[in-house]
Amino acid sequence: MPRGRPVRSIIRQRMVEILSFLQQAYGYEIYKVYRSVYPAVTLRSMYYHLRKGVELGEFRVEKIETTAGDYSWGSQVEKIVYTLGPMARPVMDQVVKEYLEKHPIEKLGKRKG
Repeated sequence: MPRGRPVRSIIRQRMVEILSFLQQAYGYEIYKVYRSVYPAVTLRSMYYHLRKGVELGEFRVEKIETTAGDYSWGSQVEKIVYTLGPMARPVMDQVVKEYLEKHPIEKLGKRKG
């Protein structure tokens, strides 16, 4: 048996399922859907799996947006938009599909503000 963490992750696979329906999303948007559909997971864990998924080719960074504002941590925020990568293998989880049909999320291109 190989040492270390297994490459496969149920959290990352669930994120692939969510992103397969959303097409593209920020990390926090994926987190909000995840927390509504699946058991609780920390935001820190979600961002770890997004980075790991990019390394493994399951996710791809579509674009990085920098927005100016007055935030507690500084004068700007960096929003990373993710899409599915070539190694993603979604199985089209019906639970996610039903949730997103009942609670639609605005597409990234049509955001206010």
